[in-house]
Amino acid sequence: MNAVLYLEHDSPEPCRKISTRLLAGPPTNRMSKYSSSQRDAFAVPAPPVSRENRDPRKSQGIKQREPLVFFIMRLNLKAVLLILTVAVVVITLGVYMRCAAFTFSPDLMRPLDRAGRQSANGGEATALQDIECSINQEYSVHCKRDENANEVYVPFSFLRNYFDVSGAVSTTGSEVAKFNWVHSTAKVNLPRGKYDARGVFMYFENYNVEVRDRVKCISAAEGVPVSTQWEKRGYFYPTQIAQFALSHYSKNITEPAPRVRVLEDGDGNQMDWSTPKTSNMTRIWHHKFNTSVVQFETAPGYEGAISIALNQTLDLLLSVDLLLVTNSSSLMVTVLNRDTRHSYNLHYIPADLLLSVQDSNIYYGLGGSAINKWRHITRDLHIDVQKGIVLGDKRSPLKVRRSDLEVTALGFLGLGFYDNITLSTSDHLAHFYDAAEWFIHNQDPKTGGWANPVRRSLNGFAELRPGWISAMGQGHAISVLSRAYWHSGDERYLRAAAAGLQPYRVYSRDGGVLAQFMDKFYWYEEYPTTPPSYVLNGFIYSLLGLYDLNSTAPVKIAREAGKLFAQGMYSLKKMLLLYDTGSGTSYDLRHLSLGVAPNLARWDYHATHVNQLLLLATIDSDPLIAQTAERWKGYMFGRRAKHN
Repeated sequence: MNAVLYLEHDSPEPCRKISTRLLAGPPTNRMSKYSSSQRDAFAVPAPPVSRENRDPRKSQGIKQREPLVFFIMRLNLKAVLLILTVAVVVITLGVYMRCAAFTFSPDLMRPLDRAGRQSANGGEATALQDIECSINQEYSVHCKRDENANEVYVPFSFLRNYFDVSGAVSTTGSEVAKFNWVHSTAKVNLPRGKYDARGVFMYFENYNVEVRDRVKCISAAEGVPVSTQWEKRGYFYPTQIAQFALSHYSKNITEPAPRVRVLEDGDGNQMDWSTPKTSNMTRIWHHKFNTSVVQFETAPGYEGAISIALNQTLDLLLSVDLLLVTNSSSLMVTVLNRDTRHSYNLHYIPADLLLSVQDSNIYYGLGGSAINKWRHITRDLHIDVQKGIVLGDKRSPLKVRRSDLEVTALGFLGLGFYDNITLSTSDHLAHFYDAAEWFIHNQDPKTGGWANPVRRSLNGFAELRPGWISAMGQGHAISVLSRAYWHSGDERYLRAAAAGLQPYRVYSRDGGVLAQFMDKFYWYEEYPTTPPSYVLNGFIYSLLGLYDLNSTAPVKIAREAGKLFAQGMYSLKKMLLLYDTGSGTSYDLRHLSLGVAPNLARWDYHATHVNQLLLLATIDSDPLIAQTAERWKGYMFGRRAKHN
């Protein structure tokens, strides 16, 4: 049944017509209790009802029910949204957990990939397809193929190992990412001019021997590096010691003058030392040195040490003249790592000890013979701390930056004397002369050689027993002593250098370094193996030592060194091309001595060959040397010799 109700509003708007449908039902419906005339009365417009005549309870009930309905509707909407959110999270996690094993079909991805590339290339499609690359029919590599360009793209991870090349993606500022392909990471050092036996040795100003992992420490007793290259316990390796010396000699020429801070010299520069009541220190006149020195005597224990507080950074090269009277005496330096706020205590003690570490205490031995002897000590505190950290934690040693360290205290314990304490940025000549002195004191007076105290094994050759002499070590040592003689005028260095020529005349089988190729060409062996190995870089270094002595020594010694140099250069020119492989060089000639595969030089050794020839070309005008150097340099950029 339809009914139309007209309700009069008290607003000025006209009456609104509201239609509704009355549900028809059986006679038992609520409307059935009224008569037909009474029911017809419902079609009559309702009389106007004033605001005053309305039932206030009805109006209030309607208003109360409306907020309740809306609240229920909003509550249901929130519940639905919450359920949907939870469902999305659960589905996402489920897909994520299975994504490692999930892959899209290649047939599905190719159109997508093609469409993406087409959009990126301005409408021109570039489709990359998966393809297997068969490498010499031995194994396969997963590659990509461009159908349109007829190109196949091979992964660089494969090319790196296959061709022994390097590469990396780099970005600079706002530039687009670029891939840098490098055939060789080794560096060629072009000579600055004609080689000078009194000046920089090759490019050794770039060497930092002491920071090498195979250097255990710098001996406090000798002032030279201790090598672990072929023996973990550590030993003195003449070649390494000479490189240490030559690098510091070269740095002294190329670097600016160091910054030096004098802490105490007993005279014009005096520090205010903290002296416990149980200890004492006095400045006394030393008649032999014609200067004042400081005498100290302390009570046992660290609390009795005399000390000064410091806050020195960067200037980490400690220099001191020291005489210790008792075995319990020592020099102590405290160094703070400003990054970690951890302090290290360096102890320099009169003992036959290389290096020992106990927690934050690092001990260096000055040697058992250091008692009652004045000696000048030069220590790089950064290197001493770093080597101590490595020894204390070999698995994951902390790499300490020089700029992070600060010297916070320096002190003395026991009984002794000290003078001329300085902290500086460097003291290259002190390191150089420490090494030069080592060569004087450790030369075999019979053979004139500097022996290597470890075994050395080269594949295919008989093992070298401890005591073998290296032509490279001899040449390096002579280069050091020649410069020490020229710089100081001390003839001790000249005599040691001249004596170092003896092994050049003795065959390697008899304890020297001389070998002969094809019974014609004389060769100075870096490793005196049986049969000879003919290592190229060591031979050229041995020649440079001869050239240095020839250029700095008096006539008689110079003539002898010059003769050996000329003999070696003649052999080099005749044999040099035997090392050329057409794309690199051989490290030695074992393929001729042993009849085995060539021992190809790594790129860093190949670069050494190039650098050596470029230097020799400045003192020998034979075009063979310069031309070979240029060809070998080209190999480092991917060039190869022509084929037939």
